[in-house]
Amino acid sequence: MFRISQFMQALHQLQQTDEPAAVPTTPPKRQTLPGPVVIWNLIRRCNLTCKHCYSISADTHFKGELGTDEIYRVMDDLKAARVPVLILSGGEPLLHPDIFPIARRAKAMGFYVGLSTNGTLINDQNIDDIATTGFDYVGISLDGLGDTHDRFRRKAGAFDASLAGIRLCKSRQIRVGIRFTMTQDNAAELPLLLDLMNQEQIDKFYFSHLNYAGRGNKHRADDVMHRTTRWAMDQLFEACWQDARQGRHREFVTGNNDADGVYLLQWVRERFPAYEAAMRYQLARWGGNASGVNVANIDNLGVVHPDTMWWDYPLGNVRDRGFGDIWQDTRDPLMAGLKQHPRPLKGRCQQCRYVDICGGNTRVRAWQITGDAWQEDPACYMLDEELGITAASQRITTTPYIPIKRVSTC
Repeated sequence: MFRISQFMQALHQLQQTDEPAAVPTTPPKRQTLPGPVVIWNLIRRCNLTCKHCYSISADTHFKGELGTDEIYRVMDDLKAARVPVLILSGGEPLLHPDIFPIARRAKAMGFYVGLSTNGTLINDQNIDDIATTGFDYVGISLDGLGDTHDRFRRKAGAFDASLAGIRLCKSRQIRVGIRFTMTQDNAAELPLLLDLMNQEQIDKFYFSHLNYAGRGNKHRADDVMHRTTRWAMDQLFEACWQDARQGRHREFVTGNNDADGVYLLQWVRERFPAYEAAMRYQLARWGGNASGVNVANIDNLGVVHPDTMWWDYPLGNVRDRGFGDIWQDTRDPLMAGLKQHPRPLKGRCQQCRYVDICGGNTRVRAWQITGDAWQEDPACYMLDEELGITAASQRITTTPYIPIKRVSTC
């Protein structure tokens, strides 16, 4: 996860000082958590069948899911493994019959607890439970406005229901955010969602690049092209920079493409060259992709994965082994490589001069396309010359650019 706001606020603070930006003389040490953030798919059942779902959920019961008593036992294990954050997800987590007791227990244990929902089931009947549970954050997915969102979610009225859920959360002072997964089919909606964020005073905007996993893998041909991705990042950077200048503290975050950190450095270089070195140091401390290190996934059956996009790669099951034992076991070659620093990268990623910033980006895309997790990430949208790469690249870089047109809200 790339927290744009954190770096924009740091950049703005640098601008406020009269002294030149100081850069530490010691090499930057990559930040690591005591334990990983765990995204936990408590249930696979969902009331929607979204086009880009990584868990390929449906509105049906899935056999073999962890029972509530098992979930409580695993929560104790996660606490012992020093996990700081639980993101309760699905499917649709609000369909879990014990979602509120589970979340309350997690809060009582001291976890930061987030709820990842499509928002359509938030209503007058459960908003009190959501509010009193004390979720630290509720993230609601939107793929655009109106018909665009409904088309992606394959359900008429889904947008109106999700927006109503956002408004109910805001009415109860619950911290709420939008999650937007961009594809070529909905890229033009990004400015409209940023406008909606302003209109509804939404606290957070999470921008997810389409990853090649689950139902998203089947639709990889719909992934936006590299120049469109750069356009989208420019939109986010500008919105976040204006927030920083105006003293607003909303969050702008991206996921599933750690080249965003390299692109931000280029953005700073072009606009504020005096602060490039200081920003590069901070970005290297972030260190990019955290799969297998600072982020983990537990699916509905109790299987542990390096992150939510690695559902076809099991590391072990919490029914059979403790989470901490599974997570620290580097006998698995993928986990050994993910925890290695630097990682054993190949192709453009190996040659890149900014690998200390992005960490080699999202390995699952290389795995899906080549069968080799260490090959170059095909979704890196930086040009060879921007990365200091002089050798010829095997990746096709001449895909045509389809310009973005703003759509009407009428």
